[in-house]
Amino acid sequence: MRGFIVTAALAALCSISGNIVASAPVKIGMVTTLSTKAGYLGEDIRDGFRLAMDLEGGMLGGVPVELLVDDDGRDPGKGKQIAERFMQRDGVKIMTGIVFSNVAMAVVPKVVRDGVIYISPNAGPSALAGKGCHENYFNVAWQNDNLHEAVGQYATDSGFQNIYLLAPNYPAGKDALQGFKRYYKGNVAGEVYTKLGQSDYAGELAALRAAKPDAVFFFLPGGMGINFIKQYAQAGLNKEIPLMGPAFSFDQRLLKAVGDAAVGVVNGSQWNHDLENDANLLFVEAFEKTYGRMPTLYASQGYDAARLIGSALKQVGGDLSDMSAFRAALRKADFASVRGAFKFGSNQHPVQDIYVREVVRTEAGDITNETRKKVFANHRDAYAAECAM
Repeated sequence: MRGFIVTAALAALCSISGNIVASAPVKIGMVTTLSTKAGYLGEDIRDGFRLAMDLEGGMLGGVPVELLVDDDGRDPGKGKQIAERFMQRDGVKIMTGIVFSNVAMAVVPKVVRDGVIYISPNAGPSALAGKGCHENYFNVAWQNDNLHEAVGQYATDSGFQNIYLLAPNYPAGKDALQGFKRYYKGNVAGEVYTKLGQSDYAGELAALRAAKPDAVFFFLPGGMGINFIKQYAQAGLNKEIPLMGPAFSFDQRLLKAVGDAAVGVVNGSQWNHDLENDANLLFVEAFEKTYGRMPTLYASQGYDAARLIGSALKQVGGDLSDMSAFRAALRKADFASVRGAFKFGSNQHPVQDIYVREVVRTEAGDITNETRKKVFANHRDAYAAECAM
């Protein structure tokens, strides 16, 4: 039955290409992180986006598109240079791809003021969701606080009373801990901000052990998370103090690198490979077939970003001469998200369900996430009221 659903969904998706209106491909600029130890995050966003294009034969919404990709190296200055080149040299009117919030804060405000539509497949800093919102800025992933808020609510519901907090010292790290504390009602045993890109956590682990918390909540994406979880287990702390975090610290590729040290960890996410909806069944099967690996959260967001863009391009026939019409088409979010229910709030950030997952070792010996429970339904971010749009 699953194969029939996926085949039918793929046939319906490919049939979109019958309405080709644009003669020249619509250029889409992707500024993302492809190098450094966090490079796989950008790779997965890019690969998810490209998969959506491949399923339509190089189109989105039946409109030919050209994806321009460049590596920001997690450097805000380099990100700005790439974005400027995309706009000035290539005439790009749609941009996407940024992984890290410090890069987003350097790039997005200038891009949207210059009339380019930016659709975030990951970074969702609070400054862009609230007072810094803009009609040309859409986020198809989350507002940074959201997944941490779900874990905070889970921690409260589970009766944890004394939790130690740890995150990198950059906008997303600060949003992470703020989001967790918004719904966590217990005591904070310690609140530590590490250097972005840090690899050695010996000092932090010693301080953490001394604080004697009943759990640890941390946000360390990519290579930072790999190093921390391994060192946490090597110190024997995983047998003493439970770990909790957001999905960013427990994506599929990170779990492969960490192994059994992550088993049992609870994490918050708006997506998982086991969500039962037709769009997700199609996505997961097609991604595994194309790339030979299970998709991560980042890949799902790159895919959804492409599908959102495709839905809007279809509505305007690939014609970007009227950007107000294209914005209106984006706001409708008329696409089947891999998450299931999805819509935009007043600040053009997602209104969506958020779950907690648990890292498990399957009977086949694989380490992966299994969805445990829905924590929030139709969850809105905390900053929408500050957006005057």
